[in-house]
Amino acid sequence: MKITLCLAVWVVTLMVVGLQAQRPQPAKRFPQLTMDQLNEQQRPLGEAIMKVSSVGLSGPYNPMLRSPVMGERMFALLEYLRFNTSVPRRLNELAILIQARLWTSQVEWYAHHPLAIKAGLSESVAADLKEGRRPSSMQPDEAVVYDFCMELSTTHAVSDATFKRAKEVLTDQQIVDLIMVSGAYTTIAMLLNAAEEPVPAGQTPPLQPLRAR
Repeated sequence: MKITLCLAVWVVTLMVVGLQAQRPQPAKRFPQLTMDQLNEQQRPLGEAIMKVSSVGLSGPYNPMLRSPVMGERMFALLEYLRFNTSVPRRLNELAILIQARLWTSQVEWYAHHPLAIKAGLSESVAADLKEGRRPSSMQPDEAVVYDFCMELSTTHAVSDATFKRAKEVLTDQQIVDLIMVSGAYTTIAMLLNAAEEPVPAGQTPPLQPLRAR
């Protein structure tokens, strides 16, 4: 009896797996490009992307390649904001994660969470941010960056008090670069969300939707 039951369960399991395998996957809004498919305008951008991207030509780069002139200029801006900005890497990655969380940008969080931890952001700060909470164990400069970016992103302005706090720990150039990294990664989140770009195959989307405020 037990053997018969096990066989029946096994057969049903195989049937379910087979049906899931046969079920057509939704078509991507922008079919994934490969290096072999790139034209003369796209190829230089594709080659530059492959030197630094942790997701290859996927993520934001897949839609960006559809507009290669814009893509080249956006890529140059991102290169500055990631690798040459005046903002310390830990704070810069925190600013990026804030936008990823506000926009529930799965690819942005997937790509930048490990970079933020490597740069020195604590796991507890990232965990609170992931849950939509104001992190409780931030360093003083992290708290300034969090409040500045959140205020600008949610109220579309920065109060005198918040700006004064930022001036106490950041230079004028750092404040401008902080604003620009927030805006650039808002743009990237918009591109990712509108294109419905997924995290790499086999990976689970890291973020849950934020509760209504």
